[in-house]
Amino acid sequence: MNTPPSPPGAERTDGSSVQTGPAVQIGVLTPLTRPGWAEAGQHLLAGSELAAREVNDTGGIGGRPLELLVTDTAADPLRAAAAVDEWARLGVAAVAGEYHSVVARTAAARADALGLPFLCSSAVFDALTEQPTEWVARLPPAQSHGWRIYADFLLGAGHSRIAVAAEPSAYWASGTRILRDHLAPRGGTLIELDMRVLTATALCDELAGNRATALLLLVGHPEPAIPIVRSVRRDPRLAEIMIGAPAGQPEFAQWATLLGEDSAAIPFLRYLPERLSPLGQRVKAALRERLGAAPSFVAFEGYDTVAVLADVLRSQGTSRARIAEAWPLVAVEGTRGRIQFTREPGINVWQWAWPPVQIVDRDPAEPDRFRVLHAT
Repeated sequence: MNTPPSPPGAERTDGSSVQTGPAVQIGVLTPLTRPGWAEAGQHLLAGSELAAREVNDTGGIGGRPLELLVTDTAADPLRAAAAVDEWARLGVAAVAGEYHSVVARTAAARADALGLPFLCSSAVFDALTEQPTEWVARLPPAQSHGWRIYADFLLGAGHSRIAVAAEPSAYWASGTRILRDHLAPRGGTLIELDMRVLTATALCDELAGNRATALLLLVGHPEPAIPIVRSVRRDPRLAEIMIGAPAGQPEFAQWATLLGEDSAAIPFLRYLPERLSPLGQRVKAALRERLGAAPSFVAFEGYDTVAVLADVLRSQGTSRARIAEAWPLVAVEGTRGRIQFTREPGINVWQWAWPPVQIVDRDPAEPDRFRVLHAT
């Protein structure tokens, strides 16, 4: 089989067996090295590879193997854009993946400009594209959807003065704006603390003086999230403050490894149902074996992404235009529910509205176990 070379930084992964003919290729963007969130990227890739293997074990795409071309974005938008440009030249059928919203936004803009279908696996930034596009679809909920649910959870738990420790980025700024706009009409106050100028110790002094009852971590992991948690947990003035992480930093094992018992009781958003379907249970078991650990919701997002694209490729063929035209026709049983795409107000891409949303934390009695605090 003669196939063109992968783009720089890419590797092929398909797990194919008996199919013949040229491979149907999908480009996959995922962060596998720092400063990207590598653990999230590994889970995203594990789910994508598992789905690709199952597609090939059941006949591939019309008898042709499905092949994933994987690029490590390392959270670098320019690296993602270069990969999309190269994949468009090489003739891939579609692009998938990415965890970091700022990277996915750049990839989506390039895909839209090039007429290349892009199914975003795990990035929630509302403004994934500046203008409405037919080329891009997304599995995870928009940031505004999930973070409003989180804000209501805070209010329901009695928190009306909420501090955010934030770093500068479009994603964190968007999250802050969503929280402020949702909390203010409901009697909530948001106190912004700029981590460009505050150390973890200085942050504790600010919290002690402003009467906040909750602190939200709108910062990177492991730095400065881990030092912030340690400092707050050890400050007797802040014994009653709740720490929260709407972006999901506590989801992955490294969080518990680095923080130990301090990792618990920090509510975060994740996109799983209360109970997985039989398909979800089967995939969970296979992902656990592949990862050597419990799969995160990001691994399920990776699996569902490739499952959706495979369904579209089998029904529509590899024409990029036909793939894009098929977004509103998708009806796939994914690991977390039936996936269909619609147009939602204020969202410029085809959107699964909505995946299940949970607010969970790690159990203080057993930090490796998650407690579901709220579910939709």
